[in-house]
Amino acid sequence: MSEDRYESAARKPAAAARLNPEASPNPRKTPIQILHEYGIRSGVLPVYVMERAEGEAHQPSFVFTVKIQEVTCTGQGPSKKAAKHLAAAAALDVLQINVEQLNVPVKSDRNGVEPDHHPNSVGILQELALQRGWPLPEYTLLTEAGPPHMREFTVSCRLESLSETAIGSSKKAAKKSAAEKMVARLQSLSGGSEITWTPKASVLVGNLRKCSGEKVSLLRRNPLSALHTDYIQMMLELSKEQGFEVTYFNIDELTVNGLYQCLAELSTSPVVVCHGVGVSCSNAHNAAAHSALQYIKIMASK
Repeated sequence: MSEDRYESAARKPAAAARLNPEASPNPRKTPIQILHEYGIRSGVLPVYVMERAEGEAHQPSFVFTVKIQEVTCTGQGPSKKAAKHLAAAAALDVLQINVEQLNVPVKSDRNGVEPDHHPNSVGILQELALQRGWPLPEYTLLTEAGPPHMREFTVSCRLESLSETAIGSSKKAAKKSAAEKMVARLQSLSGGSEITWTPKASVLVGNLRKCSGEKVSLLRRNPLSALHTDYIQMMLELSKEQGFEVTYFNIDELTVNGLYQCLAELSTSPVVVCHGVGVSCSNAHNAAAHSALQYIKIMASK
């Protein structure tokens, strides 16, 4: 079944109603909470990704996508939270979820604190690694930004050859979100809630000079200086041929020149991370892929 993509439901009455507590059947629930509970019941957690941040500092605009099962929806709002809510609301409309049937309490009547109904994904990953004999998950703080009263932390989670990144208002929250995204990815790769995925053998950087294949041979022979080249696609084809994965991490902070930043991580042994900048997020991805290709070309030509 092909993946469907839906635009923001910001202009749809049904989605707007979910964001309006007075119009919602249960004003204590938000679209994000409702969609997460649906993900727990269905065995596939929703995964949120910030696509881009636009606008001036006093009037920013954020775009988030959420993917659950084979549905991908987009939301745009003046804050990250609002954009995620709109994306979740759009997904609820597409999935035609009956909110009342979920029946999940979201707040405590005693103190008004929102309880945590999310599964302990950090513990799930650690237990999984111990059971399978894998190295334990590695969590890395990538960026820390924002004023003191509104700090935002970006944390990556690495498990075997897989990497996921997430943003949170604290290091703990970002770590938890990254672990949740990793669990969701493992479930997606396994084709269900039971994680059956097994990692491929790591590609040793030192052995690249001995490797063969059409893509790596072309890389050795041809210069990486042609204009308007899709280095992301070239990197993807090379990684598939050689058996490693490429993950791109957006860096929220712009450079001093106002350029977007990105990191390209290769699941080789040891792990390779390359940096790229550009006038847009996609340009930064392409620049990071170009840097990674240059590194592989050097190592494969020794």
